[in-house]
Amino acid sequence: MTDSGVERKALAELRDTPQPATPAVTPGFDVRHPLVVWAWGLLHLDFTGIAFGALFFCWSLTPSLLPRDWLFQGLIGGINAAIGYAVGTAIGWLVWEFGLARRSWWPLPDKIMLGLKVAVPVLSILAALIMLTYSAGWQRELSALMNAEGTTTTGYFRTLGLSALVAAAIISLWRVLRDLVRWVARQLNRLLKIPPPAASAAGLAVVLVLVFMLVDGILLRVGYAAVNSAFSLQNNETRPGAVQPIMPEKSGSPMSAAPWDTLGFEGRNFVSGGIHADELTAASGKPAKEPIRVYAGLETADDTAARMNVVLDELERTKAFERKALVIIPTTGTGWVNPTAAQAIELVENGDSALVAAQYSYLPSWISFIADRGKATVAGNALIHAVHDRWLTKPEATRPKLYVYGESLGTQAGEGAFDGLADIRETVDGVLWVGPPNANPLWQALTQRRDPGTPEVQPVYADGLVVRFADDTASIPGGSGPWLEPRVLYIQHPSDPVVWWSTDLIFKRPDWLSEPPGFDRLPSMKWFPFVTFWQVSADLANAAGVPDGHGHNYGTTILDGWVAVTQPDGWTPADTEHARAVLEALRGHDGPEK
Repeated sequence: MTDSGVERKALAELRDTPQPATPAVTPGFDVRHPLVVWAWGLLHLDFTGIAFGALFFCWSLTPSLLPRDWLFQGLIGGINAAIGYAVGTAIGWLVWEFGLARRSWWPLPDKIMLGLKVAVPVLSILAALIMLTYSAGWQRELSALMNAEGTTTTGYFRTLGLSALVAAAIISLWRVLRDLVRWVARQLNRLLKIPPPAASAAGLAVVLVLVFMLVDGILLRVGYAAVNSAFSLQNNETRPGAVQPIMPEKSGSPMSAAPWDTLGFEGRNFVSGGIHADELTAASGKPAKEPIRVYAGLETADDTAARMNVVLDELERTKAFERKALVIIPTTGTGWVNPTAAQAIELVENGDSALVAAQYSYLPSWISFIADRGKATVAGNALIHAVHDRWLTKPEATRPKLYVYGESLGTQAGEGAFDGLADIRETVDGVLWVGPPNANPLWQALTQRRDPGTPEVQPVYADGLVVRFADDTASIPGGSGPWLEPRVLYIQHPSDPVVWWSTDLIFKRPDWLSEPPGFDRLPSMKWFPFVTFWQVSADLANAAGVPDGHGHNYGTTILDGWVAVTQPDGWTPADTEHARAVLEALRGHDGPEK
């Protein structure tokens, strides 16, 4: 971020002009001290940069996938404004160097230049306030679509002040780095007599190396280690209300080969939760079995292969292969299993089910997604193949139906175990995947090869013969033609940033933003290069912080997905609504994802 040519020329003239002595403001403090002058210079702004910063700030206020409060929007707006300021100063420098510097009529008269420097900030603030007014209205519309509380226009004006502070901090940091480059260049020129152009290039290289070493070698690695350590400490804790099961059908019980204290925070929560046989009997009016829940934590065994052996021993011990349904659940991040999804299949099967999962990380799924996505795929592959291989050894006439469930990063872990749809059909009896990340290879391939005329937000693949997509309860099972077994179902919301985030958004408008919007996306959301990518990236931070049925919060829609995939005998729509009421009463019992 360099100052414009005009301002650099003025600063040079000021330095060359003898200045009268300025008395100290207070004893021992000189306002003309070099450090004071340098610090004040960090706040100096280029008016071309201001104009572009305001433009990028206004872009950040355009509608995105999820509603935002003023605080979150202030952070995002400040980052966008700083990026815009960088673009503006770069354009200003290019115009000066290759245009205005060679024009005799530039700079313009002092009064005109002063007018420009006053008009640009004033107009920028005015444009920002007008855009904030529109943005507050869009936020209320989006909140209404999601049955959430909207913002007020006056309250949203606070965004501008916070964004200004965030942008100023980022610009100042950049200028500190710029001045560090110049200082290094001066030292190289003074001490080693390196010519100024070469010294500047060397100074830039030195600072870039130092920053890279600081960020990659220290901040990221130390930060990753610190986060991993923090969550490993949490892994040793137990959520209030989670108690060691005494029933043999659960891992962690006194009879289990997976000790309670090795299951981790989410594993202990998983095996201690769920619906017991007497509750299922009361809910269905039919005799129910005690559901089986098998789990292995990171500390249950030393490595993945050993954990898979424990999982198989637990499945044998609990007689899971004698149940009606066996569900493999590749977990997300810390080993979390969506309690609603687990309870839903137990209700559908009236307890004649076995759920199996294993932890592969201490980190939440959003950190795992950024730092180590490959680990999820490896873990899911190991779990699915280990269980499937043992399942194949059981008598075909009596072994359970084998299903795979995945949510968020768990869908990526599940997809990684299969080569494609043909492999899925040969391996399992059904798949339910919820909120798949856009980077999932199978999901991408199916979406890109969807039937002509069907939208990306709710594609139809091969007339829905094997795999189907749904965006809400009403669209499940969807389609009027036959749906062959085994069934594969993806559930994805039009407003889920996990599903729609992609680096392709930087340069390319996706089909879902050129087609008619889904049921919970604003038609006024438009695509802008770079901007939309940052907007959807920001939405990821609040993906699950919206009401059920929107964003990355799928609520009891998962129940309808299970009914469609498993097709329980004699099940009716009334049974679905009754089970939904039971799930609603249980919501939050097992706790949210951590």
